[in-house]
Amino acid sequence: MRTSINLTPALGLLVIAAAIGSAFPVLADQDRVAAGAKLAQDVAKGNCLACHAMPSDAKAVTSANIGPPLVAIRARFPEREQLRRQVWDAGSINPDTVMPPFGKHQILTTQEIDLIVDYLYTL
Repeated sequence: MRTSINLTPALGLLVIAAAIGSAFPVLADQDRVAAGAKLAQDVAKGNCLACHAMPSDAKAVTSANIGPPLVAIRARFPEREQLRRQVWDAGSINPDTVMPPFGKHQILTTQEIDLIVDYLYTL
């Protein structure tokens, strides 16, 4: 006895997934890091340099010292999600922080936060 499988719904989902994927291009790792650096250093976006020094990035020039220097990020945040939560809403971790809740207040999109985390993980 032969059974048949209706692949139409599955194929429809594949077409939708492909269309969505083309709307959000996948960047190579180095492109993601570069995009994250640009966002982190953009005064109108992440503006990390307003509070943090990034001594390992020669392009990140600042004398800011409000927040801790962004060094040894992987050692400080061994779990990527930990760092992501910090950027999303540092107040949920430390209620006394002065760091803006970039995700919670929609200052940055989810995708922008992920790119910044990619960049920070290189510091």
